[in-house]
Amino acid sequence: MTTMTENEVLRDALGLLKDREQVAERLLESSRKHSFDPDTELDWDAPFEDGKWFWPPELVSLYDTPLWRRMSEEQRFDLARHEAASLASLGIWFEVILMQLLVRHIYDKPLTSSHVRYALTEIADECRHSMMFARMITKAGAPAYPVSRTHHNLARVLKTISTTPGSFTCTLLGEEILDWMQRLTFPDERVQPLVRGVTRIHVVEEARHVRYAREELRRQMVSCPRWEAELTRLSSGEAARVFSVSFVNPQVYADVGLDKREALAQVKASGHRREVMQQGAKRLTDFLDEIGVLRGAGRRMWKSSGLLA
Repeated sequence: MTTMTENEVLRDALGLLKDREQVAERLLESSRKHSFDPDTELDWDAPFEDGKWFWPPELVSLYDTPLWRRMSEEQRFDLARHEAASLASLGIWFEVILMQLLVRHIYDKPLTSSHVRYALTEIADECRHSMMFARMITKAGAPAYPVSRTHHNLARVLKTISTTPGSFTCTLLGEEILDWMQRLTFPDERVQPLVRGVTRIHVVEEARHVRYAREELRRQMVSCPRWEAELTRLSSGEAARVFSVSFVNPQVYADVGLDKREALAQVKASGHRREVMQQGAKRLTDFLDEIGVLRGAGRRMWKSSGLLA
């Protein structure tokens, strides 16, 4: 009985992966059919509707906590508005990082390939998304909520040293949890029409971005050196911890008249919030587990982030 060599195993695994050019061509065709200009697609001049949320209440960080039960209905609505602005700010931060990582990824690739053309298409999508989120924050009358200086500078390091599989893992982390929440938001008639419109556009276009990142990450985890796979496991665990802390800027609590320390403590203790975050991450963590990212110390870091049960 003969055993397969390591190279034969690698070739067999690569044969199961979808061809990079075929995937890109399908995504380019979808982009031609289903891309949006938020400036013309959405009614930015329409007034907000009384009694409608800016974010589904069940997705607001303090939902079902003792503090939430003490808050007035007006204060709950206001917190949802500020958290929507905080999430939009986080989205812009992630998309700016993603655009730089994509440019790095294609720098040495054949410039006329469909793979590169789709990356450039995705960058154009992300530019529109970032401008759309910024316009929504302004329209909502809320401030922008930047991440902490520490996390801002950690991302600067990431953009400089990230490996290709590490870049695509972080891309999925930034996209998939927000995507899960937005899929609950855009059909929710309790939510402001503008917010629903913003999330609908983002969900439709991000579906392509997720497909592109997943296919490339799966390919990279099969073909990259062992050290690179292990670095990806560790860097993704650290990114998960940063993401979970940065998801809602604590300043939102102070801005609606709450005690920041008390609010943070109740969010941390909230079983509902923990379930929301883990459910939002489950599709991603199942995929990362399948392709070998959630192993060893990296897996323990994911658990400590609260995103992995």
